[in-house]
Amino acid sequence: MPDLKPMAFGEVLDGSLTIFRRHFLLFVKLGVVALWLPVAMTIYVSLAGGQQQHLALSFLANIIQYFAGLFLSASAIRVISDAYLGHEPQFGDAISLGVSKIWSLFVAGLAKGIIVGGIAILIGVVAAVTIPSMASGGSGAAALVLILALTVGGWFAVFVACGYAVTTPVVVLENLTSATDSLGRSWALTKGAKARIFGIFFVAGLIVFLPMILVGGLAGVLKPESLVSGQAFEVLAAALPIILTPLLSCVITLVYYDLRVRREGFDLQVLSDQLSAMGTGAY
Repeated sequence: MPDLKPMAFGEVLDGSLTIFRRHFLLFVKLGVVALWLPVAMTIYVSLAGGQQQHLALSFLANIIQYFAGLFLSASAIRVISDAYLGHEPQFGDAISLGVSKIWSLFVAGLAKGIIVGGIAILIGVVAAVTIPSMASGGSGAAALVLILALTVGGWFAVFVACGYAVTTPVVVLENLTSATDSLGRSWALTKGAKARIFGIFFVAGLIVFLPMILVGGLAGVLKPESLVSGQAFEVLAAALPIILTPLLSCVITLVYYDLRVRREGFDLQVLSDQLSAMGTGAY
């Protein structure tokens, strides 16, 4: 297990994979508890005609999966923190923390979504205004505005998202007056490190989401030729988040640890005190 020390780009990813591998069965157990219902609903929708025939059920499954993902993230952070302290992570402690943090994580995520989503909406409005002008043979000014909106606006959206990258571990591990305080706290921790954070999460995203995309793509390709094979891959694609979602939590948590070590001298004693203050499995 890596120590709480400043970590290089590769050490964050390697440490995340190490924790994920060592506690794989516990992560899977938490994933099953958190995601079995929305995954089962998603599989049913896929096998019973698709989203167009079950739009309401599909929407409900996505809502449940979002909240289940919040619970799973908080639970996984507890497992990771216990592992760093040299304690054997306990399923009950992880579940307790996950349940207690769902609402705070929702509030923080909503605030973050409004900000980042607002930037995306603004880019979309600019595109909606300029594209018709370009299609009707408008001036090059419209094309320039569109290019600037997509490049500068897209960069700014990514920049802001990276600034809020560690709101989840902040909410889970720190004593905040309000869940929305996690945004300012995350922004302060990520100051000067947003490019590095983008690189780490880009690679982590490929590791976590690429298998889901590939398996889902195989399901679409195979289904017309072999219904059984296509459906089998659909089931696998729906179930993969149970296994892979905790890995992303490992990456987020180690990035948070790294930022605090670099800025605040964060150590195992501080981490132990934080977990003790939560009142679950105090040490």
